[in-house]
Amino acid sequence: MQDPLDTVFAALADPTRREILRMLLEDDMAVTDVAHPFAMSLAAISKHLAILAGAGLISQEKRGRVKWCKLEPDALRDASIWMQSFGQFEAVNLDAFEAFLDHELQMQSDPGQSTP
Repeated sequence: MQDPLDTVFAALADPTRREILRMLLEDDMAVTDVAHPFAMSLAAISKHLAILAGAGLISQEKRGRVKWCKLEPDALRDASIWMQSFGQFEAVNLDAFEAFLDHELQMQSDPGQSTP
């Protein structure tokens, strides 16, 4: 049996599925509305939705003839807790890191240049 956390991360690994989750942050959506912005078949979108539902990230409900999708944000709780455990490390200052890399690249291209 697969670990639920593995299932969630596998579902999140695909950019189409992440975009679907972002769209569902706004409101519940009919499957056809979810499919609209994507250049793929309704069957392909349905497979993505099945993976998201299997991971517990969304639920699907039939209302009349229309199947609706709803975000289930609690499913991300365990993944969020796991990722927060890495928050113990100090955040990287990207501007300082970029300046350091620029300096190193300049030194490699012109070894005779003095260091500031």
